[in-house]
Amino acid sequence: MQREDLLATVAGVAGAALVFAVMFWVVDAREVLAAARSADPVLLAVVAGVILLWNVSWGLALWNVLRALDIRVPVHTALLVNAAGAFANHVTPFGQAGGEPVTAWLLTQTAGTDYEVSLASITSLDAINVVPSLAFAAVGSLYYVATETDGELGLLPVAVITAAVVLPVLAAVVWRYRAAIRGRAGGTVAAVIHRVVGAIPRVSLPDAEDLAARISGFTDALGRVAVSRERLVAAVGCSALGWAFQALGLWVTFLALDASVPVYVPFFVLPLGKVGSALPTPGGLGGTEAINVTLLTLLTAVSAPTIAAVVTIHSVGGYLLTTTVGAAATSALGVRS
Repeated sequence: MQREDLLATVAGVAGAALVFAVMFWVVDAREVLAAARSADPVLLAVVAGVILLWNVSWGLALWNVLRALDIRVPVHTALLVNAAGAFANHVTPFGQAGGEPVTAWLLTQTAGTDYEVSLASITSLDAINVVPSLAFAAVGSLYYVATETDGELGLLPVAVITAAVVLPVLAAVVWRYRAAIRGRAGGTVAAVIHRVVGAIPRVSLPDAEDLAARISGFTDALGRVAVSRERLVAAVGCSALGWAFQALGLWVTFLALDASVPVYVPFFVLPLGKVGSALPTPGGLGGTEAINVTLLTLLTAVSAPTIAAVVTIHSVGGYLLTTTVGAAATSALGVRS
């Protein structure tokens, strides 16, 4: 890892630690620690297993995306690349945005594909993961609106339902006019890349025709995933299964701390918590947890210290587990950076 990247990661970890420190100070760190110590170790082992199943499900979603692009790799390779991608996300700032280019590079090195095709496959997987998360959040919002007469979330459920309607319509419009959009956006993207790369010392500008060809290859690959209906449906199904395992893990973590919440709550909270991944910390650590604790406190009767302990165990424990597995996966792929 380059010195600049290491400094950025260290700064991100420090920022995440600060967020957790503030959160624990607000809810009383001693009570949080006491709640965490009371956790049932058997159920925590179940949570760990469920988290691994979540990552396997998303690895299978990636495998279906790769098949849609006629990239023939074994299932276990797709699982390893997905796990290694999680590792990349967790050690680079800005959550998903920081790790996806690295994941695409890992896939290129492993499968021998063009980088733009690899990036398109990872971008497609990210877009696919939004579909079930938005659906789960919308269903949870509908249930909340229908059952809560004086809820404390204000207009948030209505905003989620609106987004669940507007975003698919917007995506359909973009797809309908994709050729015209690509033609107009291609020149703009190329100009931005030239301006950014041109400002970097010792980095040569890419050839304009080569850059245009790479942009075209990227968008064509996205289109091939979109029109491969069988693989697309399979990928969405695997993604939904991954979200279900993630939500189930949070629900079981509550049980491990001798607390209980309605089953629908994790399905509603976790997708909204992903907004926190925009925080410039490795994997969005800190921002996601703060949102989850806030929403769970408003939605349930569980005490704030217990909620903070649950979210920390599920999220930070899952972060450490998937990072460890991802590091092992990177080593298994034989990739060194």
